Amino acid sequence: MSGSSLINSLHRRISRRLERDPISARVRRTLVRTLYTQPTSLAVGAINGIVATSLAAWMIGDDFYTAFVVLFSLIGVARFLTASRLSRENSTATTRKLVVVYEVGAFTYAGLYGLIAAMTIVYHPGASVEVLIVACALCYGVGVSARNAGAPFIANGQMVLTFLPVFIACLYMASLPFLVLAVTILLVAPAMASITYNVHKVLRDSIASAEESERLARKMETLAHTDVVTNLLNRAGLNQRFSQVMDNAQADNTIAVFWLDLDRFKEVNDLLGHQVGDKVLQETAQRICDLMPEEAIVARFGGDEFTVVSPVANRKEAERLASEVHADLMRPIRIQGDRLEVAASIGVALWPEDGQDAEMLMQNADLALYHAKVNGRKQTCFYDSSMSRNLARKREIEAELRAAIQKDELSIFFQPIVDLETGKIKTFEALVRWFHPEKGELRPDEFIPVAEDSGLIVTLGNWITVQAARAAAQWPEDVTLAVNLSPLQIKAPGASLGILNALREANLAPERLELEVTESLFVDDSEATELFIAELSAKGVRFALDDFGTGYSSLGYINKYPFSKIKVDRSFVSGPTVGKKTEAIIRAVAEMGARLDMSIVAEGLEEIEQVRAVREAGCTLGQGFYFSRAVPDYLAAMLLAQERESEDGALRKVG
Repeated sequence: MSGSSLINSLHRRISRRLERDPISARVRRTLVRTLYTQPTSLAVGAINGIVATSLAAWMIGDDFYTAFVVLFSLIGVARFLTASRLSRENSTATTRKLVVVYEVGAFTYAGLYGLIAAMTIVYHPGASVEVLIVACALCYGVGVSARNAGAPFIANGQMVLTFLPVFIACLYMASLPFLVLAVTILLVAPAMASITYNVHKVLRDSIASAEESERLARKMETLAHTDVVTNLLNRAGLNQRFSQVMDNAQADNTIAVFWLDLDRFKEVNDLLGHQVGDKVLQETAQRICDLMPEEAIVARFGGDEFTVVSPVANRKEAERLASEVHADLMRPIRIQGDRLEVAASIGVALWPEDGQDAEMLMQNADLALYHAKVNGRKQTCFYDSSMSRNLARKREIEAELRAAIQKDELSIFFQPIVDLETGKIKTFEALVRWFHPEKGELRPDEFIPVAEDSGLIVTLGNWITVQAARAAAQWPEDVTLAVNLSPLQIKAPGASLGILNALREANLAPERLELEVTESLFVDDSEATELFIAELSAKGVRFALDDFGTGYSSLGYINKYPFSKIKVDRSFVSGPTVGKKTEAIIRAVAEMGARLDMSIVAEGLEEIEQVRAVREAGCTLGQGFYFSRAVPDYLAAMLLAQERESEDGALRKVG
């Protein structure tokens, strides 16, 4: 058989053997690479063999024998050099090549070793030389069984190629000692083969177990960093990848962080179910991925929020990407026959001007997103340093407001709501005032939004109700109390119970309390709102719709909920837009109120002409500086006392 045919045959045999082996290719390669570990052991074996056979050749003095020794020596050196080169971890040689190269060298070397040992027995140069060569050859055959156990076929092949010529030579000599040696070889060979296979099994199982453990570890790491709904990175995965991006960022690069929040996504989950919600998230994720550059990192940060980290050329490109995402997300999504429109708010921060590390960029992108939502949603807001100043200001106000509530630094002022026909005070609206010991008076529009954002509005609202109810309990029974409620306060657990406890503590009849709510409360149309209004209405508490005309102004709210009063927003009474249209609107609302037996309050009255106009339009009640500013509780009581002493009941201006 020619050399090329032998190599092809080896290739085919190895291919079949690899296909039958159930363990992974990586495990097979690891086992094969054990053949190349510690090439110095090959050098030691080769030196030992070369020295021993060279000594025998010198003592025998036969050219034919010497030729075999020279060939044997050259192959030993070649094996060491080849193993040294292929033993490097960065070797690009395939597993098949590693096997073939090693088999060719190993089988040739073992066959020559066994053949030289057999020739030594036949040449019979003397007992000492025969013992030296035969012992070295047989020890080599036994030693490779353990060393090359990673490839049993090679190990056993080397042993057979070493043992077989010696075995035949022993039979050829046919003396009793050689026959005993032949029998010994027959007994040792299968024992060593068994040991080789056992060692191989242990090696293979250990490596396979390590490979499986590593695979599971990688899988667990992937799962730990992947969002199960969208298959995007989750928060942990984003943090890891983002840190890597920042570590590799160059000074002349620009990196944009886009933080997206789906507007009113909660309504999709509540109305259509979480399965539809998940499909919306998946579709959103796909659209974002399709628009962003290939090298961008797209992650679902949590809930309905997505985060994108992408290299951009400049701010203009970041604006273009945000605009394209907005436009694409505005396209309707069709799921199970439903046509859904889900827009998004986006906050953007740029590296390096908006932050030097991942944490700062994320924080500033989140802050920009907050401003995008506060400013009306469905828009993109880029981070600006003023946002951080505003945030610091809000945090300062929040901390001081908490302390102010505990230290009783807040005050309740009362502004009268007057009957436009009789001029008598019908109601006082409770308004909170904060006189800071160092900063002076802080306007409600400064600290009320902070209280709402921080959740402190629930505590503040309950405190206002308690304090106002205590003051109202001292007024005549025909004068009612109006208290503004935040939507967050209403939706808080136990909100109605808190109101009733305040009334009970102040000994104020529920019929004397009016709770003013704005139209924004009903946007979500939640069960909590319905339950709150139903529970308190059943106890006698009345409700007023505040700032009517500035929100959605749906007549469905008036039809659905038991409002006894509607307050027309001050923008219809005073301001640059006041005219015939606003007068017509007030008349229409007043006529509706009269037919529904509701009181109509005109807010923001500052001049007598405004009072006459809204009274002629049909409004029954008025509120504004024309009658009185908001005053402390003792002045409110004084106003009532003066009114009771007056006999003419005429309209008068106070403060």
